[in-house]
Amino acid sequence: MKGIQMVNLVSHYNRYKKLIDARINSVLEHGKFIQGPEVREFEHELAKFLGVNHVITCGNGTDALQIAFMALNLKEGSEVIVPSFAYAALPEVLLLLRLKPIFVDVNQDTFLIDIKKVEEKITEKTVAIAPVHLFGQNANMEAIVKIAKENNLKIVEDAAQSLGSWYCSENIHGASGCIGDIGITSFFPSKNLGCFGDGGAIFTNDSKLAERARKISNHGQSKKYTHEIIGLNSRLDTMQAAILLAKLPHLESCIYGRVKVAERYQSELSKISSIKLPKRDSNGTHSYHQYTIKLENSIIRDNLAAYLHSKNIASMIYYPLPLHRQKAYSVLIDLSVSENLCSTVLSLPICPELTEVEQFEIINEIKFFFNQ
Repeated sequence: MKGIQMVNLVSHYNRYKKLIDARINSVLEHGKFIQGPEVREFEHELAKFLGVNHVITCGNGTDALQIAFMALNLKEGSEVIVPSFAYAALPEVLLLLRLKPIFVDVNQDTFLIDIKKVEEKITEKTVAIAPVHLFGQNANMEAIVKIAKENNLKIVEDAAQSLGSWYCSENIHGASGCIGDIGITSFFPSKNLGCFGDGGAIFTNDSKLAERARKISNHGQSKKYTHEIIGLNSRLDTMQAAILLAKLPHLESCIYGRVKVAERYQSELSKISSIKLPKRDSNGTHSYHQYTIKLENSIIRDNLAAYLHSKNIASMIYYPLPLHRQKAYSVLIDLSVSENLCSTVLSLPICPELTEVEQFEIINEIKFFFNQ
């Protein structure tokens, strides 16, 4: 059987090859490889797509987080509430800025930050909540906005995995990453909208935050050689912006392709009692950056992953260790849901280019594994 990858980037490129190549050739011809016209054009088009006032591009998703927190200018030692079941970029950035990540547990069905746990961890030192819209689904932004307003807290949204999804509750409507004070995304190649290298962006409706974020991303300057604040060298290069411009008009159709793959998984894998399927929140859409199932225990999970590997089918564990148990950020607390998820979750291949034939090969092998 032909090997099946988590994301088929080559097929994805071939799908839009003419459009991408034309954009790349245009950059090669004008030669403005840093801060070329495609950068601002992409920022404008993405802002229009998301319905947000400002998009500031940068070098990668982690830089986007750092720039977002630097733009907020938070006092050293302040506490920021974050989920422990997430990628390491968030606590990494906070600690580099001498802020304190306060880890909380997540909901066992949606994998998203547990609102009750957020409320329990608010102290006089708390300055912000940083929800992670994990695997393509938005956290409960209505509740988070309410908590933030009641406690005078900032909201920094990590939408690295959820670009193109929308949150729509009774009182809150908006694109993922564009509801709080400031939000970010990543254009890592495997993301919903990926470039051919590293890239990231910051979103905000606040003009002052946008101006500050733009300065920070460019050595703290708004005018060349005039440095007003401490900044970074974190710019999206023109070539990556050109690639993203070619792909942005097709983002919705790509997400639709992911959703169709997810729906087939939901329909077929629901017949296997040993698998707990991801739960979709009713308040908004899901872009299915990952399709992550939960098994009964770590032995079954590891055996299934090994079996799929033997059949040349990729799978991944996102994430094998919760953030509060990582050596770099270790905190002696008990977050049982996050710890349980790390020992039982498994992500299956999902991308718009995954054919129905390939997907049923995956599904049939999973069924065979459980029928043994």
